Amino acid sequence: MNHGGMAVALVGPTAAGKSALAHRLALASDGDIEILAVDAMTVYRGMDLATAKPTRAQREEVRYHLLDLIEPREEFTVAAYQHAALDAVNEVWANGHSVLYVGGTGLYGRAVLDNLDIPSRYPAVHAQLEVRAEHELAQLYDELAQLDPLAASRMEPTNARRIVRALEVTLASGRPFSSYGAGLRTYGQVRVVQVGLRGDLTELDEHIATRFHAWMDNGLLDEVASLARTPGGVSRTARQAVGYRELLRHVEQGAVLEECVNEAITRSRRLARRQRSWFQRDPRIEWFEEPERAALRLAQVLGSPDGFVRD
Repeated sequence: MNHGGMAVALVGPTAAGKSALAHRLALASDGDIEILAVDAMTVYRGMDLATAKPTRAQREEVRYHLLDLIEPREEFTVAAYQHAALDAVNEVWANGHSVLYVGGTGLYGRAVLDNLDIPSRYPAVHAQLEVRAEHELAQLYDELAQLDPLAASRMEPTNARRIVRALEVTLASGRPFSSYGAGLRTYGQVRVVQVGLRGDLTELDEHIATRFHAWMDNGLLDEVASLARTPGGVSRTARQAVGYRELLRHVEQGAVLEECVNEAITRSRRLARRQRSWFQRDPRIEWFEEPERAALRLAQVLGSPDGFVRD
């Protein structure tokens, strides 16, 4: 059945041109389209340049959501993002407008586009299991196999991260980890139409390097140094941001700046490939090479019954 609200998603790898395309489309809609950022790092205040966050001028032209939600010292989770996104979507629909999801963080996208049932976090249990995993990983896997054989069958006995997470949820919630869904490699019916902007890998590589050097020219190093000086510093999850992670090594540990810049560019290129692989596994995504054709499809979806969210 239709949910009653209009939405469409624009997905693809970093540097493919998603943000610019989405901004143009929303701007042309005269306020009818509002953008929801599907990005794990634009939620952090002060992390602006290397997250390709929209500028103040752009935010005055188009309404954006899910930016600057927390401080860099804070941890953030998929569940927290999902809750914030639900509130934002309801706000957009209450205004009679359409939602345009835009971003390349695949897990965050699945959380909101497929309305995933996400298990909570249990830090104390997780910490205990991590200690045990250092020397008792085989035993932990056996315990998981007894408590949740389906979950155990979906992971390698040597994958400590997944084993610990599955046991954490199963033990703390009293509910098998596998009961939260069939896994991220299983795709249901289309709930929100997804338009993919693929991007040529050679062009992406060139754009990533050019973009990063432009960020450096515009003050990225100063931005990172300022983050490092803030009370509480930069959290574990915020440090995962490509560009910030590498420059923090220069700021905090004295690593050679040129090496850090090159490393950031290399990791950005690897990220683009991982994102392409993630999205290409989803058979529901409609792929386009040219931004203008993708824009036409996005507008078409929002102007037809295909734009209604199906629940």
